[in-house]
Amino acid sequence: MKRVVVTGMGVVSATGMDIVGFWNNIVEGNSPAKAITRFNTDKFKTHFATQIADFNAAQYLDRNEIKRSDLYTQYALIAASQAITDSGFDINAMSPFDIGVIFGTAQGGMDTFEHQYKEFAAGGFEPHFNPFFIPKTLVNMAAGLISIKFGFMGVNFSTASACASANTAIMDAFNYIKFGKAKIIVTGGSDAPITEASIGGYNSLKALSTRNADPTKASRPFDVERDGFVMGEGAGVLVLEEYEHAKARGAHIYCEIGGAAMTSDAYHITATHPEGKGAVRAMQLALEDAGLNPSDIGFVNAHATSTPVGDISEAKAIKAVFNGQENLHVSATKSVTGHLLGAAGAVEAIIAVKAIIDGIVPPTINTQTIDPEIPKGLNIVINNAIEKRVDAALSNTFGFGGHNGVVIFKKI
Repeated sequence: MKRVVVTGMGVVSATGMDIVGFWNNIVEGNSPAKAITRFNTDKFKTHFATQIADFNAAQYLDRNEIKRSDLYTQYALIAASQAITDSGFDINAMSPFDIGVIFGTAQGGMDTFEHQYKEFAAGGFEPHFNPFFIPKTLVNMAAGLISIKFGFMGVNFSTASACASANTAIMDAFNYIKFGKAKIIVTGGSDAPITEASIGGYNSLKALSTRNADPTKASRPFDVERDGFVMGEGAGVLVLEEYEHAKARGAHIYCEIGGAAMTSDAYHITATHPEGKGAVRAMQLALEDAGLNPSDIGFVNAHATSTPVGDISEAKAIKAVFNGQENLHVSATKSVTGHLLGAAGAVEAIIAVKAIIDGIVPPTINTQTIDPEIPKGLNIVINNAIEKRVDAALSNTFGFGGHNGVVIFKKI
């Protein structure tokens, strides 16, 4: 089996529109949460999100790309361009069939669907749909348009496993390369869920924080006063490459993917298993896939969204797998970024990679009093980043429907 490495990264988010700015804000704990300006929020209990401010697609994409793509796809195209440039591979020196795209999203073209249906409803007896309505809403279109833009003719599909979608995509890309079916795969996830339907829907589920008076303090994972997550948007992209191919072309290699795994809770449509049984098994399987022991992991980037139930079940799962080992540190970086749904695993993969490269574990911000139901001994990094050597990092993502996705990155 082939070894798989990370040779490129790109990010589009309110926390940063490139890797340098994004990582600096993660380490400093600078939350970009603020009032939503995209629509009137008076109807909703939640009035804020980590919305990308002053986004202008024309700064990055041509007119035809914008006309044919939903916002989530635009984010994906921009982050993919960054990652491909960062990787520096030359498609002309390769067969295009050796380069693929596997990409995740939770909601796909929600923004397009919502706006087009409003126009339809207001159109009287002769409503008119945009001819690009269907392609723009499809969940596979980010993968498709990345492939079309860059001429990649290898494996191409999308994964949809709710908030585990990006980790599912990364795992599939890892396995395709590991088993010799591709040389390079562009992977990650994207979502643009700051819409009226999304905010209203998640409010109805009581999943979003309603701490409107102080949005930057709203996401507080593991805290006794947490009241839900902060909605975010954007994309994260990684270029995965077969190790010998990357070495032969003199690529800059960030780290290696050690292992990955998925399980199902088979428990509830929105709630995690209260004892984290599926999460425990996913972490164990990922460790087995990587050939690592729990003591080899220095950093766990927790899914921890700041919801009352989810944080406790994940904390129990981490404790069950790692048993309070002293060299492990846990952080919940959604406290800074907000929850980017299907893109969450991708931006958190970038955080895990950067932790390994820079020897920094970023902070969990806003957490003041740990919920007494959170198991002791997790070594949660609170308020300030810490410097430490990280040889391997594990990144958790969990999604509605009981999807558990775990990816492990390791120093090369």
